[in-house]
Amino acid sequence: MREEVQAGRDQWNPYIINGGTSIAVAGPDYCVIAADTRMSAGYNILTRDAPKICQITDTCVLASCGMDADRSAFQHRIRASSVQYQHTHGHEIPTESVAQLVGTQLYYRRFFPYYTFNIVAGLDNNGVGCVYGYDAIGSFQRLEYAVQGSGQDLAASLLDNQVGFEMHMRNKKVLTLPEAVDLVKDALTSVCERDIYTGDGADIFIMTREGTTREKFQLKRD
Repeated sequence: MREEVQAGRDQWNPYIINGGTSIAVAGPDYCVIAADTRMSAGYNILTRDAPKICQITDTCVLASCGMDADRSAFQHRIRASSVQYQHTHGHEIPTESVAQLVGTQLYYRRFFPYYTFNIVAGLDNNGVGCVYGYDAIGSFQRLEYAVQGSGQDLAASLLDNQVGFEMHMRNKKVLTLPEAVDLVKDALTSVCERDIYTGDGADIFIMTREGTTREKFQLKRD
């Protein structure tokens, strides 16, 4: 019996969880997305500076948590496809098309999925903020806000309360851009207090009609 248990432990696994959390909030004329930069394996921190967000166009980014090798390969594929689209059509690929592209590529690999948990965030053709959340095999929907990764369960209830106002609908309001940025920072700070796979630093992308700005934010390093 002991030998069977040991054999099960020694089985090769193509996946590894490297952790991390990404959070996105969409507004009427902006979109904010942030992801931490810690990459872990078990209880070990492999690096404190592993970006999880890839900029696809001037007003669209892709954030991927999960297995870092799959994240790198998947983001490279999406980025290459977006460049090919621009060369073919003479303009950048719209955010809505990036969302469909990500879903298609994930579904194409459904029998051996990319071990990534993805968010596409940006502005749509009307300049309105948009966020798309995905499952492992490409099903997706447009959302007002989204969170993915190892801290998903910790941050989801906070966003339900502060963005969706699910618990007190009478207080529902549209967040301003500064409020959304502060909320995303607070959410990541809260997550890294309880999730050992989230921490060190965060990349924050703020997308408006004027373009995209990037900001660094310090998180806990223990």
